[in-house]
Amino acid sequence: MDIRIGVGYDIHRLVTGRKLILGGVEIPFGKGLEGHSDADVLLHAMSDAILGALGEKDLGSTFPDTDPACKGMPSKVILKAAYDIMSKKGFMIGNLDCVVIAEAPKISVYRKPIAKLVAKILGAGEDVISVKGKTNEGFGDIGKGDAIAVYAVVLLVKKKGK
Repeated sequence: MDIRIGVGYDIHRLVTGRKLILGGVEIPFGKGLEGHSDADVLLHAMSDAILGALGEKDLGSTFPDTDPACKGMPSKVILKAAYDIMSKKGFMIGNLDCVVIAEAPKISVYRKPIAKLVAKILGAGEDVISVKGKTNEGFGDIGKGDAIAVYAVVLLVKKKGK
């Protein structure tokens, strides 16, 4: 069996005047994430983990913030592009485990809608998508509520007959 493991990481600053999008889900919050695209740190970390497992270039090289075509891009498009590369190479998601590090908002109430959306994009079952929330216990920019970071780990499994 051919398996691959990838790790993704992303961090974005929280700013006023933007919507907060995490895992493709709009979350009611007083701030949003700053970035060239919609700045969805969760989908960015997931995408980077998939690309890494496949031996592809990182997210910044694939969707550079210097490219005007990426300006305001929904990160669901980025995750779908990572899925397309994964699928063409004959792989599928074994499991995807993510940790969202933020003082606020609490992630627990959004886990299920995020897992449902991500599973649909990645052609996977919701049971193989895990999204957990952790705080930074008041430390650093994340602990001050100025940023959100995400770590993602993915296991890709070669499809039978590919």
